[in-house]
Amino acid sequence: MDSAISSKTAIQTQRKPGGLFWSVVVYGGTLALAFCVLVEMINIMFYDPYGDEYFLFRTAGMLAGYDISTLTWIMFGSLVVFLMAGLPLAFVTGGLGCVFIYTVGDQAMLNILPSRIFPMMTNSDLSAIPLFIFMAAMLERAGIIEEMFSVVYKWMGGLRGGLAAATIVASTILAAMVGVIGAAVVTMGILALPAMLSRGYDEKIALGSIMAGGTLGILIPPSILAILYAVVAQQSVGELYIGSFVPGIMLSGMYVTYVLVRSYINPKLCPAMSKEELISFVEKLKLLKGLIAPIFLVFLVLGLLFGGIATPVEAAGIGSCGSVIVAIIQKRFSLLVLKEASLTTLKAATMVLWIMFGASVFVGFYILQGGQAFITDTMLGLGLGSYGILFLMMVLLVVLGMFLDWVGILLLAVPIFVPIVKSLTFDGLLGLPGPAADDVALWFGVLYIINMQMSFLSPPFGYALFYIRGVTPPHIQMATIFKASLVFLLMQCIGLAVCVFFPAIITFFPDIVYR
Repeated sequence: MDSAISSKTAIQTQRKPGGLFWSVVVYGGTLALAFCVLVEMINIMFYDPYGDEYFLFRTAGMLAGYDISTLTWIMFGSLVVFLMAGLPLAFVTGGLGCVFIYTVGDQAMLNILPSRIFPMMTNSDLSAIPLFIFMAAMLERAGIIEEMFSVVYKWMGGLRGGLAAATIVASTILAAMVGVIGAAVVTMGILALPAMLSRGYDEKIALGSIMAGGTLGILIPPSILAILYAVVAQQSVGELYIGSFVPGIMLSGMYVTYVLVRSYINPKLCPAMSKEELISFVEKLKLLKGLIAPIFLVFLVLGLLFGGIATPVEAAGIGSCGSVIVAIIQKRFSLLVLKEASLTTLKAATMVLWIMFGASVFVGFYILQGGQAFITDTMLGLGLGSYGILFLMMVLLVVLGMFLDWVGILLLAVPIFVPIVKSLTFDGLLGLPGPAADDVALWFGVLYIINMQMSFLSPPFGYALFYIRGVTPPHIQMATIFKASLVFLLMQCIGLAVCVFFPAIITFFPDIVYR
């Protein structure tokens, strides 16, 4: 997890083009903002805020005369500029939100800030986020990931492509344990990549299997993204978890099938384990002993969720407590481990919540000014039809995923897209049944999560590409990583299309459990 955080910092550094230029932009903008604040303080203290007299200029209400289309370009254009300068998303969105609230309205209008933030602070579903992050951090420090990979590899290593397939299977199990993308990609890159390269595996298959498998954590429960989506879209977390489970397993199966088929057609791509490394079936069974406790914990947490016995917060609490017990069983628990896991949880949860607060202010004010109606009318005016608008949204989400992290995209796009989707009717494609009206929000939610998984693999700025770059040998070029992602990105597109054509893949089990 700590590796993931440091990798994210490295990504932000690598993404900042023209460092001197953006430094000038940032420092110049900061000085200009400070000057405007000083002038406005003089206006507030010595002049009537609603009168005609002011000192030099007045920033309050200076954008009040602009229509929503112009305001859209100004707001989102400013957002792009500051993000390209490398500033943190949480402070950019929150800061710009405050600036535009003041420049479109006045100081009294700033009272909408607590009305946007307080409902999120009192939302109990958000309590599951730090609990699941703590569960992930504790299991990682208990050595479960390394042991799980070793067991899965020794079970599947006798197959051609077995190590790559084992990486994907281990990543799938890991996704059900942690639900954190960066940790999965970095950890599996450290463990699996040297093992595959030392055995002569094709670099693109080795890299692709790690990246694709690692990104399953955003889709397979307990996904942190699903919790945030449910809060923003006012959707049931349990329904999203159940609905996303089958697509996650389907994509995992597609990855494994691809690796094994390619290896069968061309054995040189992914050689099987040597006979000296093979172990007997009895020895394989003995290896499972160390995984009984963590696997039981995963099934317990998911079983409580899927069975409707516990809420996500309750299941997360059981999971976090269970992870401590697992660490004790594995003889890896100590006060230092507990401290490190707690600090990791604090940093990750704080980052997520700050982005939520900032983006909520920015998007909430935009919607208040009529942005929701403007974008809805614009999309409906294109004449694309329901599925055409859905396709346009998916494309926009992939593009946003090239530049923003998944939390930022969620807070910026979902509040605008979900009302549009709910207003549309999806009758199905090619004579196939579409989703029921009550299931449209759930269906779109899972499609959105799959799309976010795609954004992690999308060149040139997909986050998983840079996560894996931080742990690859120097001789592997960035172009090789880009090429490695394309085949798996194509499979994700196919999986997304299958879920669009067959909505029951998403909605069948939630309908059984919750309806």
